[in-house]
Amino acid sequence: MTGRLENRVALVIGASRGIGKAIAVRYVEEGAKVVLADFDAEGGKASADELGVPFVHTDISKMDDAVEAVNVTVSAFGRLDIIVQNAGIYPWQLIENTSPEDWDQVMGVNLRGCFNAARAALPQMKKQGAGRILFTSSITGPHVTSPGHGHYSATKSGINGFIRSAALEFSGYGINVNGVEPGNILTEAIQLHRGAEFIQNMENAIPLGRLGSPRDVANAFLFLASEDASYITGTTIVVDGGQLLPEGADFRLLPP
Repeated sequence: MTGRLENRVALVIGASRGIGKAIAVRYVEEGAKVVLADFDAEGGKASADELGVPFVHTDISKMDDAVEAVNVTVSAFGRLDIIVQNAGIYPWQLIENTSPEDWDQVMGVNLRGCFNAARAALPQMKKQGAGRILFTSSITGPHVTSPGHGHYSATKSGINGFIRSAALEFSGYGINVNGVEPGNILTEAIQLHRGAEFIQNMENAIPLGRLGSPRDVANAFLFLASEDASYITGTTIVVDGGQLLPEGADFRLLPP
């Protein structure tokens, strides 16, 4: 690899599997010192052991846990250059069946988790005079949605608004704040809970003809964490294989 994150320290939250683990893998490959954090203690520890990095059990909906994850990272490596808040939950629930408690749980992890991660990282990054705060948003909410994703859509739209506000407020400290909006990504959860026909239907809706891989998303996070993105803040990168482009289902131009 190219060593694009050599001598950088990164904390990746929500990294036991899927996109978060792929981000951690890419960061390690590019020379970063990484700490994994996740609510899934068993899975998170296994992934951390696989990568040979520290792990901290974290419920990112709780500010104390966010602060502890940052403290563990700084204690281990002396600084914090990159924090990625990737943790998120997406229970399928129609709005009419969503209780206030269900709503609050999704808001707590997905949206308050971003606030907690940013607030926890800010003092250390201010002291350093530099840092990257990165969030996993989604095309679901900011651009599209589907039945059963009312709370999830609201959180991801909220994350995009928070990115812009935080980028503006933190710019004077040398801190860049950005996000990535994945489309349909072939994660372990999709493979486990969705059948082949469902996956094929999703692929048919994507101009590039396939679901994204977690590594596709991780590559965007690598770019935003690197010096190549030093003049980018307050925005998101869509990684969706062109899914947002078609006006309707009949969009393919096939060769003769």
